[in-house]
Amino acid sequence: MRLATLLLTFVLASPAHASVAGLWKAKKFFGPEARGPLVIRKAGGAYAADMAGELVPVRVEGRNVSFALSNGKGSFRGKLDGGAIRGHWFPPGSVPRFFVYASPVELKADGANRWRGEVRPFDDTFTFYLLLREQPDGSFSAFVRNPDRDEGGMRGVERLTIDGNAVKLLGKGGREVATGTYDQERDVLTLNFPNRGGSYDFRRDGDDSAFYARGAKPARYAYRPPLARDDGWPVGTLEEAHIDRAAIEKFIQWIADTPAESYTAPVIEGVLIARHGKLVLEEYFYGNHRDQLHETRSAAKSLTATVIGAALQAGAPLSLSSPVYRVMNRGELPADLEPRKRAMTLEHLLTMNAGYFCDDTNDAAPGNENFMIDEAEEPDTYKFTLAVPMATAPGEQPVYCSSQPNLALGVLARATGESVLQTFDRLVARPMKMRHYGWWLDRAGNPYGGGGVQLYPRDFLKLGQLMLDGGTWEGRRILSRDFVTRASSPLVDLRELKYGYLWWVRDYPYRDRTVRAYYAAGAGGQATIVVPELDLVVTTLGASYSSGKATHAISRDLAKDHILRAIF
Repeated sequence: MRLATLLLTFVLASPAHASVAGLWKAKKFFGPEARGPLVIRKAGGAYAADMAGELVPVRVEGRNVSFALSNGKGSFRGKLDGGAIRGHWFPPGSVPRFFVYASPVELKADGANRWRGEVRPFDDTFTFYLLLREQPDGSFSAFVRNPDRDEGGMRGVERLTIDGNAVKLLGKGGREVATGTYDQERDVLTLNFPNRGGSYDFRRDGDDSAFYARGAKPARYAYRPPLARDDGWPVGTLEEAHIDRAAIEKFIQWIADTPAESYTAPVIEGVLIARHGKLVLEEYFYGNHRDQLHETRSAAKSLTATVIGAALQAGAPLSLSSPVYRVMNRGELPADLEPRKRAMTLEHLLTMNAGYFCDDTNDAAPGNENFMIDEAEEPDTYKFTLAVPMATAPGEQPVYCSSQPNLALGVLARATGESVLQTFDRLVARPMKMRHYGWWLDRAGNPYGGGGVQLYPRDFLKLGQLMLDGGTWEGRRILSRDFVTRASSPLVDLRELKYGYLWWVRDYPYRDRTVRAYYAAGAGGQATIVVPELDLVVTTLGASYSSGKATHAISRDLAKDHILRAIF
């Protein structure tokens, strides 16, 4: 018995065990490598592109311009537009995310028959924070924060075991999440995540780590007005907007002080407030900042509605009553098409009311998003959805289903004959000074309309201000007033809430009454909330992707519990 006690004491005191306690960080950059200056020039009758050390031929058909770098490093597609060439860069597939994000490129005239610009692709990075605490029995509890996909929460990571130099990261029930080694001499933990880009080297992180909202020991917060920039946002102060400064300072301090060391804790990465048309609050946490693209998840469904509304306003050969299958079949309804699909219109797609058997919460639904993206043999998500069986007649039973807004983008592209990316860039992004973004593409290269667009936080906020201002931005009409009214109205009942054209509608308590709000919302805590009666727009950003409770605590409750109380 005494010998066993001595052996246990030796194990607990072993430096290889005790020394791994603490906070660790690992980050990998997966590219894309091709980026930077791009020059297209014409010599004689031929065009050539100079980029990333390559000189490659450019294909020109009418106003369309395209080229590809060698070995699949990326490609460009654009159009000659006056004195410029405007288009998008298409990088190779992402390693840990499995997605491709298209980004805008503008080449300006740089002399005769010469255009110059810069390719700024969406940066494919993946980050892990690992907090290890030694337990009385010598084991280590483990908490993983992965701001990109919330891998720790999704895998339910709970502990780390170490045997000599071999380590294992374990989830609930002892399920193995990652394996690796500990190099005590270098003080490096290496863990292999097979589906997220392989091995990551973890090194110690300090008190100023982005694992914390604003460091392990946050300073006392004092309000400062947002920075004025050339992005279309006038800026102002809380006082000018009649917002209680002390209440907002208390709110921001609460975010900074509250530890988020459980998978159900809300991870709030940003809060922005605009009132009376001016940006008056812009605060970021956990290492985020205004010049960083942020995931919007399903909140980008509201962006899909914006693009379609802008195209309708611009005179696209399409209407809300356009039959989906007639448009997708180039003007003719397929002869053998069932009656329910014949009756389906674009408006049905925009209200999640098309009748497809596609509930995203039902794994048995053949049209649910996870199956469509991860398992379906058909890479073209538009074609996939057209073949999904019907569950009800259109207009009979709304069902939350990401394939519906996605197909709505396909209807727009087929009606106009133009890439949705070009339509968005021409009618929304450039007029609203959204100069950089990452639009997720399906495996067939179609822009996905069900979510996942990466936006700058201030640009995400603009979507709400555009709606609040009746469809105008800086005096330019982007959406018709009627479309804004319909999009923000409670047209259908969905998930015990009201829904318009891909915008949620709900009432918030405010002082001694309620106020109507509509909002874009996505997993993790992404939201842009519009409260017309208060002339208010709020954007929240989060990283709580694995917890519905935490998502709602950010996207639904922050405005109600903290911001509305400060409005007077």
